[in-house]
Amino acid sequence: MIIRSRTNLVRAPGPVADGLRIGLLGGSFNPAHEGHLYVSVLALKQLQLDYVWWLVSPQNPLKDTTGMADFAARLAAARKFARHPRIVVSGIESALGTRFTIDTLDALTHRFPQLHFVWLMGSDNLIQLPRWRAWRKIFATVPIAVVARPGTAVSARMCKAANVFRGAYVAPDRHFSVMQPPAWTVLDGKRNPLSATLLRGSALAKGSRLW
Repeated sequence: MIIRSRTNLVRAPGPVADGLRIGLLGGSFNPAHEGHLYVSVLALKQLQLDYVWWLVSPQNPLKDTTGMADFAARLAAARKFARHPRIVVSGIESALGTRFTIDTLDALTHRFPQLHFVWLMGSDNLIQLPRWRAWRKIFATVPIAVVARPGTAVSARMCKAANVFRGAYVAPDRHFSVMQPPAWTVLDGKRNPLSATLLRGSALAKGSRLW
């Protein structure tokens, strides 16, 4: 349960004004990489968002803590890496006390009702979405933009979540962020295969450190 009194005290990580369109990209950012930038910039352009907030998770409940840098280090590294005027790197989940996406979305939509939020995710995450807590409620809370990633772009369109919400699919549109959920779309461009797992593996192979 979200403690509303605590939520009401949390400050926005970026500008707040009526009608701003904000993409939300959650994750461990262990570490932040070009793939995160690709997702963010593609969404900014194709959905005409005002900002994208990177929600650096204190700890992803679906990921092992082995090899996970501490929260402060991941947050600082992501802020250093982002280098984009419309990408805001935030540790707001720590302030909210949330660990699950649905709780974060519930808190953010309650705290900032004047903003239009869009949840951003890769096509690989759409496939595993039924493992997430209250995943159907996520669809009912905010529009979802799925960015096609190499190896999962086709299978994602046939996965369980896509089938359950097939009737809510719409083509990418500049008005997507203000659509009534459930609504989801797929964004595609020059696909970026980078992932944090690949980067960590490469660093270990070279005997170097990411942090």
